[in-house]
Amino acid sequence: MKRIVVFTGSGVSAESGIKTFRDSGGLWEEYRIEDVATPQAWQRDQALVLDFYNQRRRQVLDAKPNAAHVAIAELQKKYDVQVITQNIDDLHERAGSKNVLHLHGEIRKSRSTLNPSLVYDVEGTELIIGEKCTLGSQLRPHIVWFGEQVPMMDAAVSLTETADIFIVIGTSLQVYPAAGLISHAPYNAVMYLIDPNAAKIPYLPNITIIKELAGTGVPALVGELLKNSKGKKGIGK
Repeated sequence: MKRIVVFTGSGVSAESGIKTFRDSGGLWEEYRIEDVATPQAWQRDQALVLDFYNQRRRQVLDAKPNAAHVAIAELQKKYDVQVITQNIDDLHERAGSKNVLHLHGEIRKSRSTLNPSLVYDVEGTELIIGEKCTLGSQLRPHIVWFGEQVPMMDAAVSLTETADIFIVIGTSLQVYPAAGLISHAPYNAVMYLIDPNAAKIPYLPNITIIKELAGTGVPALVGELLKNSKGKKGIGK
């Protein structure tokens, strides 16, 4: 069975109503990164950081998977599908994707500030001051902040290196180290980039660029891939 590795960014969830970070009107136009998304921000004002992520959590719980999430899950009918996402929402899982690796954490989970391996589900929308792990430390959002290492990066690289087909969806390819994943795809992998603002990648001349929103571009490509489940080169070209 051919393996498809799908690498998604905020653009895949934008059509579900979840605000992106970098686009016009995105979250970083409303908040300073330094105030809500760094270890220093947490040390300075835990209440502000918790409130920021409580808002994000409410937004995620109100959102529903869109056509792109559903289409990605449908690929599992004919392919071994591995999803690597920069997104902190759980819309891939709620759409039915079985194998999802979250590079930047998960909004519906919290973790210990003393031991990062102690991870808990957040019940409801609120994580508040006074909620502690079993070691007695304040729980923080289970999110990779700016300035922190990306602990799942090695696992993501290993997955990417096994791809027969590598699909990039809804990402600016500007956030490193995640953006560097694309360079780890095998030289003979069939590659696609779906994003309305996608540009040619000089070192990947054979990648197929699909300048569409995820909600339309992904279902169309998935339809072709399911019809050609042997994963021949040239699908979608």
